[in-house]
Amino acid sequence: MKYFIHEIPKSSQNPPVKKHYDVVVVGGGMSGLCAAIASARQGAKTALIHDRSVYGGNASSEVRLHVSGASCHWGKKNAAETGILMELQLDNKYLNYNFNFSIWDGVLWSKVKNTENLDSYMNTTMDRVISDGAEIKSIQCYQMTTETRYEFTAGIFVDATGHGTLGYFAGAEYRVGREGREEFNEKYAPDKPDGKTMGNTLYFVARDTGKPVKFVKPSWAYTFDESHFKHRYHGETVVYHDADDVVVLDKDADYENYSDKLVEKYDVQSGYWWIELGGDWDDIIKQAEDIRYELYKIVYGVWDHIKNGGDHGAENYELVWVGTVAGTRESRRLVGDYILTEHDIVNNVIHEDGVAYGGWPMDEHIAGGFAAKGEIPSMVRSFDGFYSIPYRCYYSKNIKNLMMAGRNISASKIAMGSTRVMGTCAIGGEAVGTAAAMAVKAGCTPREFGQIYIQELRQELLKNDCYIMGLKNMDEKDMARTATVTATSEKAGCEAVKVINGVARNIGETMNLWCSDGIRDGGETLSLKLKEASKISQIRLTFDPNLSEERCITISKAFIEKQRVGVDKELVKDYNLVVKNGDKVVWEHQVRGNYQRLNVIDLPEAVVGDQVQICVTATNGDPDARIFEVRIY
Repeated sequence: MKYFIHEIPKSSQNPPVKKHYDVVVVGGGMSGLCAAIASARQGAKTALIHDRSVYGGNASSEVRLHVSGASCHWGKKNAAETGILMELQLDNKYLNYNFNFSIWDGVLWSKVKNTENLDSYMNTTMDRVISDGAEIKSIQCYQMTTETRYEFTAGIFVDATGHGTLGYFAGAEYRVGREGREEFNEKYAPDKPDGKTMGNTLYFVARDTGKPVKFVKPSWAYTFDESHFKHRYHGETVVYHDADDVVVLDKDADYENYSDKLVEKYDVQSGYWWIELGGDWDDIIKQAEDIRYELYKIVYGVWDHIKNGGDHGAENYELVWVGTVAGTRESRRLVGDYILTEHDIVNNVIHEDGVAYGGWPMDEHIAGGFAAKGEIPSMVRSFDGFYSIPYRCYYSKNIKNLMMAGRNISASKIAMGSTRVMGTCAIGGEAVGTAAAMAVKAGCTPREFGQIYIQELRQELLKNDCYIMGLKNMDEKDMARTATVTATSEKAGCEAVKVINGVARNIGETMNLWCSDGIRDGGETLSLKLKEASKISQIRLTFDPNLSEERCITISKAFIEKQRVGVDKELVKDYNLVVKNGDKVVWEHQVRGNYQRLNVIDLPEAVVGDQVQICVTATNGDPDARIFEVRIY
């Protein structure tokens, strides 16, 4: 070792190591992860502080919850979240054929470690915030593995802690529990406000051994009979949830058959979200350890009932994993300049400062969780369409250098039932990270940035493959927008010119991509003729992975069986890029084995040309070449 241990112990005050960044993100769940990566990619010196040894939060191997989002799991078409989340999921599809959460952990970890301008501090807990009630001056953290205390200063701090911990310690305005109906005139709100939240959950995983396996219930586990499981299905059962009931369906029913409902397929291989507690306790944060211990007793009691309380088809199953970290759904919500409500959601409001979107139902779990015997475990208020989330929900109302990402954004209790799912949180995180970096560069607070530069932010998000409802590409620097587009073949409704119409996904029945009519020997070529010869330094291509498909890491047997294994077949796999100036080829580039939706190709040095050609020679299995968008800079 570089330094020998002192033989005579000497006390140390362990003074903090001081660090300064443009942007500091606290919390490495899916929202914080995407925020930090987005910030760093904008060129901001960024720190990601996370108190666990794996990234992903509820989506990590510690909790193993799948990423839900606007698609409602095959229910709403063309709804998948894109941007950084899609990039991570497509990395995982390429590397992880068997839904292995350890590989998924590695996908997230490696993305952080390989992102320029991003420093990661894992196993690092923020335990002190220095704030005057209007601005965060610094935060202090302790890294357990290295016995190092840090003090971080930054231009902008991002609270992605889930609990809103950074904002809470800084003095940010926040809410807990349910608003009364009168405050926002929300149909689904209670008559009077209260402190009830949704609870925490521990999952389990079991496997079929092919032979009978005994299970002996631990003495500390609870004992349940079938009366405890009314509306809480277990075993091979298909149901849908709505606001008033849990309806059992035919075992062959599929998600698409009830696209306006939230369909659940239960089995004994994994479960169950309804193993839930804490929403009606005195303090879901300060009592978290007591709640976790109670959940342990419930999980093992549920498994005992499945194994020993009747025929649940589990004779050959053994319990192989029980989560040690409870997944948290709800606690504090930080208040911004705008509070999203039920009305924004059911009316599909498109905000002028919208930077993210949602489509998940307003899903309110019963506060008592499993202890609410006989009651419906979740009131699922489904709605048609999607809604936008305004930028004003993502920065603090009273702490001028604080932004927030994740389930702690500015929303009412009812609206938070929809915005809390990780797909929605992740794209909101990307918007926050992008905005934070751009605001620091512009010398603005988050509020000032939104007032001056909101449309620049929205266009930047669109450029980076985020979906912004109601917005088209208007980037004046994109030379493809005024190009003449042709192709060697095209299908009706999917003409070549669609690649410059400004929309990079299908909307309803409107197709917004070029689709070739098969792929001939030698490939299918898409050509963009520029208005004049120009310097070209970057070409951006957006391909089609099928945004109606799911690609989430999961322990659910039904999800594993229904999801497609490996790289999405619709994605272009092999293509050649050519830049011409007149009839002369001035630059060529080959891509082989692509598995990503967004491809950004930087030319080694600016070349002058008046035509860009993309020749697709192979896809990952689809008979046609499919491209949503081409941008040329």
